[in-house]
Amino acid sequence: MENQQKVKNLIDLRDQAKLGGGEKRITSQHSKGKFTARERIHMLLDEGSFEEFDMFVTHRCNNFGLENEKYLGDGVVTGHGTIDGRTVFVFAQDFTVFGGSLSETMALKICKVMDMAMKMGCPVIGINDSGGARIQEGVTSLAGYAEIFERNILASGVIPQISAIFGPCAGGAVYSPALTDFILMTEQNSYMFVTGPKVVKSVTGETITTEDLGGADVHARKSGVSHFRVSDEETGITTIRELISYLPQNNLEEAPIEECSDPINRLEDGLNAIVPDNPNMPYDMKSVIAGIVDCGKFLEVHADYARNIIVGFARFNGISTGIIANQPNFLAGVLDCDASRKAARFVRFCDAFNIPILTLVDVPGFLPGSGQEYAGIIAHGAKLMFAYGEATVPKVTITIRKSYGGAHDVMSCKQLRGDFNYAWPTAEIAVMGAAGAIEVLEGRAIKAITDPDEKAKFVDEKVNEYKEKFANPYQAASYGYIDDVIEPRNTRFRVIRAFQALQTKKIVNPLKKHSNIPL
Repeated sequence: MENQQKVKNLIDLRDQAKLGGGEKRITSQHSKGKFTARERIHMLLDEGSFEEFDMFVTHRCNNFGLENEKYLGDGVVTGHGTIDGRTVFVFAQDFTVFGGSLSETMALKICKVMDMAMKMGCPVIGINDSGGARIQEGVTSLAGYAEIFERNILASGVIPQISAIFGPCAGGAVYSPALTDFILMTEQNSYMFVTGPKVVKSVTGETITTEDLGGADVHARKSGVSHFRVSDEETGITTIRELISYLPQNNLEEAPIEECSDPINRLEDGLNAIVPDNPNMPYDMKSVIAGIVDCGKFLEVHADYARNIIVGFARFNGISTGIIANQPNFLAGVLDCDASRKAARFVRFCDAFNIPILTLVDVPGFLPGSGQEYAGIIAHGAKLMFAYGEATVPKVTITIRKSYGGAHDVMSCKQLRGDFNYAWPTAEIAVMGAAGAIEVLEGRAIKAITDPDEKAKFVDEKVNEYKEKFANPYQAASYGYIDDVIEPRNTRFRVIRAFQALQTKKIVNPLKKHSNIPL
């Protein structure tokens, strides 16, 4: 009987722990359109796969009467489970317990999960819903944050780290997600900022709302802090599961290969006519991507930020691939500070986790102007160049239309160790466009002609001469900088064959502690 009572006590304690801060607070959480920590975990993981750690941990604080209020689990649910049968480690902050605020013991629970994820070589997913540091604990709470940050840093490039912001994330709490690989935010309920509206008002005099300061829209479109903006938590969790499907377990493994029902030799006839005859007319690069990837399926990352460049994941014959592509439909696909940073970070992620890279090029150059120069376009452009040049994964580059000036070099050219560099017959690879080039090359001769008709005729002749020489891919191909000029509709087949040939690629960078990328 005594043993039965002990078992009953265990069951009662488990039931108590599962209630977090209690029914009233759970109801309040639901009334805001938010799920509880455990509900989120069970939605994220395969059914019945979750194994919880540290359910009976409580805080150790004796300040400000906190010793009289303790909850099992202390505001975070931690453990491991599977997504599509693959092990992941997870922690979810519980807003029903002290507003999800971070205590010393909560930090220890999170650190334990992160340490286990590193030991096993598995992704770690953090679900953030917290009011910040637990003020009653003072410096021990701050030390807890730093312990988490250090683990984020050491895990970077070793295991995938994903952060879901499903509520508040403020103050020091923002830096753990910022150190991870991908951040996802929900509309309405999530926000991130270092200092809130009240502090901003008191220090700067600026009046601003929580949403305008750090909402999902702000970080998805303006700051680029968030990689995914979703309408609700269910969509967010589905997005995380999809994202995980493209990633390996760790940096020593390959991403899982899916069975492909899309023929590798499928011809996409529409691509032969997708590039307009007028070089100044836009087209949608996403249509090119959809036409060549498996079943047209593409998971775009940073979809709302720096839209002049596209990054995301797709598959070619079932193999996970990172895609970087200029978008002529937005700012003519020009490279600016934000686009360079966005693409550089994505290239480095793919390289860290053995994901091949396909680059689709249609770039007229870097965005000119004092605004870009003052913002550091030189350093930001160098980041993208550095990322491509450093990357050792298989790299296939296809020049679709324009590839001008320094932007040609930056976009995974042959000299940055591009493995296979192809071009469509519509490709123009040159220092600059024809009109600009003739102004430089023939400027004096043009000024010397006084008759307007003769001047126009002379300019047209020189522009056409320049176009004949450079408004095609064949000069670059004659030097071997382009490996082949391919028919657009056959692009899918050529990409797949290229990556198949590159499966045994081996290249090692010079031995070093680490590189010094131009941050």
